[in-house]
Amino acid sequence: MDEIITLVSGWDGALAVTAADGDGSPALAWGDSFFYYAPDGVMPQRTQPFATIVTKNYPGDDSSRLDRPGVFRLNIDAGRGLAREHAEDGADPAAPDAFFAHPVYGAAGWISVISPAAVTAEPAKELLHQAYQVARDRYERRNRG
Repeated sequence: MDEIITLVSGWDGALAVTAADGDGSPALAWGDSFFYYAPDGVMPQRTQPFATIVTKNYPGDDSSRLDRPGVFRLNIDAGRGLAREHAEDGADPAAPDAFFAHPVYGAAGWISVISPAAVTAEPAKELLHQAYQVARDRYERRNRG
């Protein structure tokens, strides 16, 4: 998890926010990380993150069994094409180191992986960077002139 946060934080204009007690985020999100393109360093209020790391089950989203020790799920807004290309049909959403369609947002092009390791680490980094580029391009289009 820390490696992913450090990686993304090093990209120009990328902002990694880890929700914590006292920052105004809901208690359910504490410990989870959200990645934005925000060159001003301020978390956008009306923009979805381009990726997230979740460390626990959410209501209606428990199929990844994130209540296991040391397990986290990386979620990336890969876009429908890349998500279909990388997600394994019928993949177990609780299996580590395998891509699958996000249990809730898969139809919107989000892809997930439990605790990326040998098989998924490098492709996950590439997908993260592509999602960052899309978020950056969108930001620049919206903020021209």
